[in-house]
Amino acid sequence: MKRILVIDDAATVRLYHRGILESAGFEVTEAVNGIEALERVAEAPFDLYLVDVNMPKLDGYGFLRELRAKDLPQAPAIMVSTEAGANDQKLAYLTGANLYLVKPVRPGRLLSHVHTLLGMTPSSEGRTS
Repeated sequence: MKRILVIDDAATVRLYHRGILESAGFEVTEAVNGIEALERVAEAPFDLYLVDVNMPKLDGYGFLRELRAKDLPQAPAIMVSTEAGANDQKLAYLTGANLYLVKPVRPGRLLSHVHTLLGMTPSSEGRTS
């Protein structure tokens, strides 16, 4: 089972993403900021990261910078934010994001990207956008 770390300071957003991902058969772990996320990464590896940008203590950019600097197998990261500016996207890619999505992300679209980044074929029962 593929493991995904959802990092967002908003409980409602974590719950939303958890519901989508678990319904598709993924194992989901949550973190409320970049510091907690790095602690989770130290405990066990993940197959994909779903990262918010604006968080207290350590934001999504800082988390990705630190994650990408670590000597460990690197997994794809999807940056998810309410920020829709070109500079936000550019910074996300520069810090190590594989994809940048603007909230709210429709379930079908999120799962499509997750499956692609994990090299998986979506199940026939998967949701549409």
